[in-house]
Amino acid sequence: MNRNRGLLTAAVPLLLLGACAQPGAAGDTTPGAPVVESTTASADPQVVLRVEYRGGFVPAEFIPSRLPRFTAYADGRLLSEGPVPLIYPGKALPSVQEVRVGLERVRELIAEAVAAGVKTGADFGMPGVADAPSTRIAVVTAGGEQVVEVMALSEARPDDGALTKEQNAARKRLTGFLGELDSEFAGSTGPAPKQYQPERVAVLAQPYQDTGDGLGGDPVRWPGPELPGGYLNEQLKINCLTVEGTAKGAVWAAAGKANERTPWESAGKKWQVRFRPLLPEETGCDSLLRQA
Repeated sequence: MNRNRGLLTAAVPLLLLGACAQPGAAGDTTPGAPVVESTTASADPQVVLRVEYRGGFVPAEFIPSRLPRFTAYADGRLLSEGPVPLIYPGKALPSVQEVRVGLERVRELIAEAVAAGVKTGADFGMPGVADAPSTRIAVVTAGGEQVVEVMALSEARPDDGALTKEQNAARKRLTGFLGELDSEFAGSTGPAPKQYQPERVAVLAQPYQDTGDGLGGDPVRWPGPELPGGYLNEQLKINCLTVEGTAKGAVWAAAGKANERTPWESAGKKWQVRFRPLLPEETGCDSLLRQA
């Protein structure tokens, strides 16, 4: 089952979808920007545009905790992974930025995505690059959900003999669009980004592997529900539990003082933990399976 597809198509019922060129034209399936306007009160956040990375030369155990590069919601919220300090070990808590824009700006972003070539079936070629991730972009339009997945978008060279002139031009347009999305979080022309405060956090735990370098520091007593939780991926021995409410506050505060190598003590054992803030539409550990 393609969980990514289900995530985005769920947005359609809350949008007034009308083709820009011919509003109200019956049977028009031309991709275009929808009129983003909530028609019913709903507590369910609706994703209308998402950019994320898939695959690549990444340890398999890191994939479930991977954050989307960019997400736009029908209520005007934009989320993006924040800057990552070049330190090792890195901070335990990933940074997620949030800005709120008007619905008109969300409509513009959807239109810009389509203009940049986000249309199912678009040809971006297959460059001769190994082990690079693909960039997946999905957007809800008047013609339905449009999805492209582009291999090695940032890594491929313009002189790659496996790519045609047209494919290189299409890749350049898409790269420019992603730059525009990044600029939404610069704070120069719009609202300054704030740190996203999740209602829930997924905790992915594996048995602690002591490398002997001491960079994790002393073991820390785990302040939340007993680790490790249930299996998210039994083959890779990745466990996951969802923390919310008062327990989330305690876990969040402790993780803010920790790094990626901190050993956490729970149930008489030491655990290696990765923290994944759950996005507004994500309800628990199962939501992370869509990235598998």
